[in-house]
Amino acid sequence: MSMPLIGILPLYDSEKESYWMLPGYMKAVEQAGGIPVMLPLTGEEQALAALARSLDGFLFTGGHDVDPALYGEEIAEACGELCRERDRMEAQLFRLALELDKPAFGICRGLQLFNVLLGGTLHQDLPSAAGFDSAIGHKQRPPYDNPAHPVQVEPGSQLRLLVGSDRLHVNSYHHQGIKALAPSLAAAAKADDGLIEAVELPGKAFVAAVQWHPEFSYESEPSSRALFAAFVGACRSA
Repeated sequence: MSMPLIGILPLYDSEKESYWMLPGYMKAVEQAGGIPVMLPLTGEEQALAALARSLDGFLFTGGHDVDPALYGEEIAEACGELCRERDRMEAQLFRLALELDKPAFGICRGLQLFNVLLGGTLHQDLPSAAGFDSAIGHKQRPPYDNPAHPVQVEPGSQLRLLVGSDRLHVNSYHHQGIKALAPSLAAAAKADDGLIEAVELPGKAFVAAVQWHPEFSYESEPSSRALFAAFVGACRSA
């Protein structure tokens, strides 16, 4: 069985001006049968085009808040740290992945980025968001492999087929979330407070994202392993 090459979008440390990677992303891809490749942080168009052609799929990681300018808003006081270099690189690579029909899997920030790039908007800070009232703690303390709250999986979704359940208990480490869903995306799971926790792009082999962190719960949670297995399998077939 072939082992697909999967590009993992890098994390960035603004203080050290360096990019880096959490091992959980790499281990989950590797254990699911792929070869993880951490990408350089670059906005060079030819380099990104070459990466898009050469690699079999892309994992969009967590991290910085998405720049509110990308969805037409000013930066709110409670908005977190931005990384416009990541925004630019990931926007280009996501569009290239769609053009080439390469699988793309988003985690946390990745879900938020997919939604914004396809025309949706975000709550810049859930605790202070106008019109969003929730008793759910969306930003748990460690250890992050523990479940924080349940999500309801939408009937008929690809996620429902993958995990074989209509309800999951997931971890949670985010302060932003989807406000308006992008027109082309379909909600695949929601928290009990109505927040969209997973999305899919119909018509594509595998363009999907989750708000939780399956890389943290890969060892302990079968649904996390199922997500990575499906993603790596789609990359193998790309």
